Order: sequence, then structure tokens, then C-alpha cells
Amino acid sequence: MNDVTQVKSQVKWHQTLWLSDIHLGTKDCQAQALLDFLAHNDAKCIYLVGDIIDGWQLKKRWYWPQAHNDVIQKLLRKARKGTRIIFIPGNHDMFVRDYLKQTPDLAVGGIEVMDEAIHTTVDGRKIWILHGDLFDGVVQNMQWLAKLGDELYMFALKVNRWFNLWRAKLGLDYWSLSQ
Repeated sequence: MNDVTQVKSQVKWHQTLWLSDIHLGTKDCQAQALLDFLAHNDAKCIYLVGDIIDGWQLKKRWYWPQAHNDVIQKLLRKARKGTRIIFIPGNHDMFVRDYLKQTPDLAVGGIEVMDEAIHTTVDGRKIWILHGDLFDGVVQNMQWLAKLGDELYMFALKVNRWFNLWRAKLGLDYWSLSQ
């Protein structure tokens, strides 16, 4: 068995994959883990349900390592090979919603961009797909407070990185402060 055949046999096939809150553009994004997941899982359809790119953080300071490019490239490659990919923006990538107002049938590199979608399951049930920020009163009505909360969360993640660096030096397992 050659290497390509062996890798293909290790790929798990799914009807649908759901990905959200990836936050590309932040230091705490787990892009490498996502790349590994995407390399070992494929689907007929992939929904990207908001906060895929963290526009809030990118606006303040640019952070975009190669692994973040690799995630985008991997998704574009899957779209080219026939996977239907639907991107529904969330509050951190809401800048995309402005383009949807101008071009309701927006597609980028074969990835469909929508405010919301209806997914039909294998057994015929319908699921309404949208990002939860649309139901968050703070995000909708007091965006300054949502951004303050985001800043505090990013600070907690930074403390978490240092905290776990010391835990690793002491031989202790990873422990998440943010959870």
C-alpha cells in the first residue's frame, strides 16, 4: 500500500462537520490541532459557524502565522475537491456581514457565505444554522461591553499560557483557567 492510499484509508468520512469559534488571528487559536483534524476527517458538507477569523483582535494587533494560512488553504482545497462549505459569520467576523448586505449570494473561493442556513439531516429534520451572537443582547446592544468582555477573556488566556508554562516545568498536566 503506498503512502497516499494509506492516508486516504485513515480519513473518516462524515455527512456534515460543524466548526465554530476557531478565532484565526489570535495566539490561542488551535490552528495546528484543527489542521490535524481536517487532515483526518472529511465530509460532504462543512459549516463554519462564526468567529472563524477574529476581526476584533486583528484590528488591534496583527497576528497571522503560517498555520492560520494553512487552515484557510485546507478549507479552500476541500471546497475545490467538492466539499460544500458554508460560512456563517459571527460577532468576531461580523465585518463579513457588511459584504452580505451588498451581495446576498456571496461566495469566496467556492465557500458560500450566508447570514443563516437551513440544514436537512439524513433523517429529514431541519436545523436552523446561525451564530449565537444574534441572540446576545450585550453583543447586539452594548458592543463596548462585549469588547471589554473579550479583552478580559484574552487576558485570561494570556495568564493561562504563563500558568501552564510553569505547570509544565513542574511536571504537571495542562489545566485551563478559562474553562
